[in-house]
Amino acid sequence: MAYGENDPLSIFKNIYSTILLIFSVICIHGLIFTKQTGLSENQPIIALVLLWVGIFWLSMIEGGQASHVGLAPIDEELFKDSHPITYKITHFCNKGDNLDRYLLGRQFGVIFVVFCINLSGGPIADADLWGLPGWVQQIFFGTGFAMILFTCMVGQLNTQVNASICMIDFINNYISLFTFWCCMVVEFVGIVHSSYAIQLAIGQMAGKPIQSREAPKTGIVLLFFWARVLFSFA
Repeated sequence: MAYGENDPLSIFKNIYSTILLIFSVICIHGLIFTKQTGLSENQPIIALVLLWVGIFWLSMIEGGQASHVGLAPIDEELFKDSHPITYKITHFCNKGDNLDRYLLGRQFGVIFVVFCINLSGGPIADADLWGLPGWVQQIFFGTGFAMILFTCMVGQLNTQVNASICMIDFINNYISLFTFWCCMVVEFVGIVHSSYAIQLAIGQMAGKPIQSREAPKTGIVLLFFWARVLFSFA
């Protein structure tokens, strides 16, 4: 028997996964409105807004990665007229080492947004909601399982899958353009430049120096690069 989307096992997994997600979302919102998350202790409405803004932006960051990596070998001139915003993004992203720069900034963005999401919806210590059994609260609140399910399924996995299929369409909007430039700015500032030093060191130890699609850095450009590396380590 071939296992597809309609076989009994897949249907069962879809059903119980959906039930777990719905239960987790309800519990997270219950914790927010009973002021039992990090941010909602003082401002539950702000926590709620930040939670959903964070989830939405996380989904754009995750989906954007799938699109940018998938479109890297594609000639952007093919969709210049049909998808103008996607063209603007990929035209710059595919130049030199810009894709690597985007991915570096994007990773910091993911960590920052997930931190904000967890601050908004993550339960405080000893959270107690609606008289749920202790073992249920320990599994979903104590281990953070509810937040993991919510963040992964709503903020990450669904857009990664959709963007991998609809790469050109997914980033053809100004939110994706804004997200892309945010990632590039983070990389430019140098917060995560220590990753480059680690990358170069590992490449040398492996006997495979890192290949760049840009001319070697010299002068002020080289000095600025290593200054940011030192700043990142500091």
